[in-house]
Amino acid sequence: MSDFVSKESQDYLLAYRHTTSHIMAQAVKRLYKHALVTIGPAIDTGFYYDFDVETPFTPEDLEKIEAEMKNIIKERIPLERFVLPRADALELMKDEPYKLELIQGLPEDAEISFFRQGDFTDLCAGPHVPNTGYIKANSFKLTSATGAYWRGDSANRMLCRIYGACFLSKEELAEYLERMEEAKKRDHRKIGRELDLFAVMDEGPGFPFYFPNGTIIRNELEKFWREIHRARGYDEIRTPMILNEQLWRQSGHWDHYRENMYFTKIDDADYAIKPMNCPGGMLAYRRRPWSYKDLPLRLAELGLVHRHELSGALHGLFRVRCFTQDDAHIFMTPEQMETEITAVIDKIDYVYRLFGFKYSIELSTCPEEFIGTQEMREFSEGVLKNVLEKAGREYTINPGDGAFYGPKIDFHLEDAIGRTWQCGTIQLDFQMPERFELDYTDADGEKKRPVMIHTVTYGSFERFLGMLTEHYAGAFPLWLSPVQVAVLPVTDRANDYAAQVAAKLTAAGLRVETDTRSEKIGYKIRHWTLQKAPYMLIVGDKEVESGTVSVRSRAGDEGAAEVADFTARVSEEYQNRVM
Repeated sequence: MSDFVSKESQDYLLAYRHTTSHIMAQAVKRLYKHALVTIGPAIDTGFYYDFDVETPFTPEDLEKIEAEMKNIIKERIPLERFVLPRADALELMKDEPYKLELIQGLPEDAEISFFRQGDFTDLCAGPHVPNTGYIKANSFKLTSATGAYWRGDSANRMLCRIYGACFLSKEELAEYLERMEEAKKRDHRKIGRELDLFAVMDEGPGFPFYFPNGTIIRNELEKFWREIHRARGYDEIRTPMILNEQLWRQSGHWDHYRENMYFTKIDDADYAIKPMNCPGGMLAYRRRPWSYKDLPLRLAELGLVHRHELSGALHGLFRVRCFTQDDAHIFMTPEQMETEITAVIDKIDYVYRLFGFKYSIELSTCPEEFIGTQEMREFSEGVLKNVLEKAGREYTINPGDGAFYGPKIDFHLEDAIGRTWQCGTIQLDFQMPERFELDYTDADGEKKRPVMIHTVTYGSFERFLGMLTEHYAGAFPLWLSPVQVAVLPVTDRANDYAAQVAAKLTAAGLRVETDTRSEKIGYKIRHWTLQKAPYMLIVGDKEVESGTVSVRSRAGDEGAAEVADFTARVSEEYQNRVM
């Protein structure tokens, strides 16, 4: 790749963003003389740069930095690439300890390249645009300053990371910033507080609390999950949360996942809190002999797992330290592989279509630390490719992102504002059955190894619930809504009738709240509108006299209705999970 990129190149946006990050670093060094620079890459929506500063940057600081960046752009400073021998490179960066560490970590024969723009020089491989004037002053915006550990390691110093959005035109930037503003309004942490659904507290960072309203939504999701799995021949199991160290050595997690696990001692023996459900599933299979006639065996589990995540990576329900996976493990003969994988794809498709999600599929191939043979790698990846192609499913390849025991098919959902979330997965595994010496008796009387699939549909209840909260902006469909109908008496005279209406709705299995507070009806309507109730029934003297209710939905006023008719209609909406 050349030092500088032309506007016609497909890499131009990458170089444009990379150069903008250098401009930001130069602006910071001009304004804050003692700031130490670290790294500043381009990312999908712009760039970031990490700085070591005594005091974290404030929003006011970001405004000053942006203004100085625009000055640097006006100066049209040329970018100049040069290389130095190791000793000279170390001398040049002697006042920048993070750059020194990076240089010292390079191979002895590595070419050490720099880019200079006026009074700022950065250790960098490039590429860039030729001068700072190529960057449009209205094409970027500094969006936030957050904490980030040097090299992502909590044992290292906390740095200050400045994020910037950057696009080739002000129109693209404005569209992106508008989406981000909408995302802030939909932030599941904010909505979780407002609707009293869930929270993560200082006493348990990364360990979510579910409150009654959030538990209702979760229970509905569990109920639906159980229905679709029972209908497809799955048996539900539960396995322990704590199992001994030897099990995790046998499964391979000890060698490949230990840094993400929590440990404890019981009776002077070493145990681990499970980060995954699959080893327990292996033991559930191994408990008794199986025949080929018993296969496929589909075992499903809502398993609570714990994984150690860095505190800086935690984010609401999206990145937590304990979560429930809607796991399923399918044990089968080799001849059943394609049929079973196809059936799992159809199951996941059914669920996502019910929620109205568009999705894309990735085939994630085996990583470098794959524990099988090269022959097994190629064969297992080929099986998944063949299934996808036979089913006519479009997919992209995600090289090396599979599990250490096999390749996988990943499903990425698109939400209401165009963001994507990786949720469902199907992992093909020949390794675990081998490690746990699982077998079944084939038709010829010989012992054979089963093949297995690891799969999730939601992915985790925490992430899926967080995603749904943002997708619907808290206005969940009726079947998920904690309060489905709010009955609002206009005056105290209507309280008894409101209670009768609520009782009929409750008897039909609906979730109902009756608001008898001594407040004006407008206040009550505003309250339940903010609480995102799908339906409000207003009852006053007229409704008491006529034995009806005045219906108000999220779409607006719907007029008068008979109680029995409304109850039947909403019950059907609930039972059919109308979205």
